[in-house]
Amino acid sequence: MTTALQNYHQRMQRVLDHIDRHLDSDLDLDGLSGVAAFSKFHFHRQFTATFGLSVHRYIQLARMKRASYRLAYRDKESVTEIAMDAGYEAPDAFARAFRQRFGQSPSSFRKSPDWEPWLAAFGPLDTARSKRMHKIHTTDDVTIRTVPATPVAIMEHRGDPATLGATIQRFIAWRKAAGLHPSTSPTFNVWRSERRPTSPADYSIDLCVGTNQPIAASDDTVRAGEIPGGRCAVLRVTGNTDNLEPAALYLYRDWLPASGEEPRDFPLYCQRLSFFPEVPEHEAVAEVFLPLK
Repeated sequence: MTTALQNYHQRMQRVLDHIDRHLDSDLDLDGLSGVAAFSKFHFHRQFTATFGLSVHRYIQLARMKRASYRLAYRDKESVTEIAMDAGYEAPDAFARAFRQRFGQSPSSFRKSPDWEPWLAAFGPLDTARSKRMHKIHTTDDVTIRTVPATPVAIMEHRGDPATLGATIQRFIAWRKAAGLHPSTSPTFNVWRSERRPTSPADYSIDLCVGTNQPIAASDDTVRAGEIPGGRCAVLRVTGNTDNLEPAALYLYRDWLPASGEEPRDFPLYCQRLSFFPEVPEHEAVAEVFLPLK
């Protein structure tokens, strides 16, 4: 990549990061073109050419994504508060826009989200972000770490990844009831299948929270398990932690063959260190672990 092209991409990345940090603010073309240090007369065309979405559409989708996360996973925030933070002057206007995009009212989505329309609605946003949000990893980004064994409570998701959101909701509700806050009890995902298996029914992932507390025999929601200790290759990812596939592919396809290491008989997993929407999306952090012999 030429220096000029790299500089161009960095300037566009500054705009995405600025939008993430200021979703509650007035994000106009003049201000955003200034962040990128581009001419305001051409910036909107440059943005659309780069990301496949207009600036206005990108901001709308980013705000609506944060709002939908808060509705689904943050039950203490009112719909009115979420609507105002999404840039709507009244809850009715937010409800109309939400229903138009997802086919549900905000209240209905909060109670029982229909995740397939949700995934489809944010496809353009995810595509736009993926064009600039995936860092090109190098061997310097990978560390070898010896980690301790961690007892965990496990909630399994088996089946279509489009329904994973519902499992995440149940997982969050269970850990809240158990008093296992993310700040004190680590959060892990263990990948038991490919991210996109040939058949969606074969998708498999474990949602895990670190805990020493016993799991009641009558609790069919979760089971006790362990993230095993030992040597691991670790790759930290900041931003766009919804899709850790590029990091996993780098570890398997590029780093492992060149390292001389051998993988251990435990799946690839990640630990989630900070979460969207508690932090702006580009500041969310996860570490991907490849267990080694």
